[in-house]
Amino acid sequence: MRILHTSDWHIGRSFHGHATLDALRGVLDALTAQVRERDVDVVIVAGDVFDSATPAAGAYTLLTDALRGIADAGATVVVTSGNHDSAARLGFQSGLLRDGVHVLTDPSAIGSPVTVHDEHGAVHVYGIPFLEPVLMRGEWPGVRSQADVLARAMDIVRADAATRGGRTVAVAHCFAAGVEPTPHLERDIQQGGLDIVPLSTFAGVDYAALGHIHGRQQLAPHMRYAGAPLHYSFDEGHKPRGSWLVELGADGLGEVEWMPLPVPRVLTTLTATLDELLTDERFAAHCDDWVRAVYTDALPQREPMRRLLARFPYCAEVRHTPPAGRAHPPRTYAERVASARNDSELVDAFLAHVRDGEGASDREAELVRELLDDRVRAEASA
Repeated sequence: MRILHTSDWHIGRSFHGHATLDALRGVLDALTAQVRERDVDVVIVAGDVFDSATPAAGAYTLLTDALRGIADAGATVVVTSGNHDSAARLGFQSGLLRDGVHVLTDPSAIGSPVTVHDEHGAVHVYGIPFLEPVLMRGEWPGVRSQADVLARAMDIVRADAATRGGRTVAVAHCFAAGVEPTPHLERDIQQGGLDIVPLSTFAGVDYAALGHIHGRQQLAPHMRYAGAPLHYSFDEGHKPRGSWLVELGADGLGEVEWMPLPVPRVLTTLTATLDELLTDERFAAHCDDWVRAVYTDALPQREPMRRLLARFPYCAEVRHTPPAGRAHPPRTYAERVASARNDSELVDAFLAHVRDGEGASDREAELVRELLDDRVRAEASA
């Protein structure tokens, strides 16, 4: 049996203020083509289908089209909810979809798998929706963390699988031990810090299809993250986009292959002075990329974004990162003022304070002296 493992579609998320629906639609069309070309039997979407608990109408349309397209390509679809999703809204969608598309958001149904058959028998896919520990305490007294609720959920999975026989797949959305999250991108599942789930939690299944981390990762041969199908941050621009094609043979896990997806627009970080970014030919090849421009001038420059957009129409972020300051410890403003011997040095002290150590340039110092001399002459003639 061939299973395509994807996750974290985040339908509706913007990229630095730019809509991503059209780009994501194209990527999911490519995924659907892979399902058809590789005769995939099951497609798993491991949570964070939407980016918001209240998605816009266009997000629902894209999801419906994508799931129906995958089903029309011949695969059974299993979708679970993540921490970004509203389980109620995502679950409501399930009643409107065609046969062969299963949206699993009900914690009480964890022990009721989606069962698919091949020449070797049954494969049971257990979808574990994202479980809020505080909401599950009435059902499962004593749970306090993601580790607790997923341990309970997997106990249910293993107990049910023992009675059914056959091969088993678990789908969950969590931080598993050993993952490397993308900084500032995957939002904490538990407020106040990461809530780590031990790898041993997923023992006893042939494959664990995990979601929540936006880059592909293999924690064990049978335990993987597929990552998001689209780049949503410059910090993850170096991470490939795709999904895992998992083969289950008669005895369980077989080959696992990475299936790359197209990147609609490359993400690039360019670092140089602003003048170099605007004129240097070595940056000409990036005019059609999403660009994060890091300009290294000593002082902030005038309207950098407007000027950069003239060369890079898809410049999405500008950062000013001046060269490292002087080696000696920085002085306070009061210390700078106290050491000034005249008005020119007082102005220089102020400029150094507001410019992180960079005092007046030669031209600025000349202008300051001229202004101060004019003031002295005006006072003398008064």
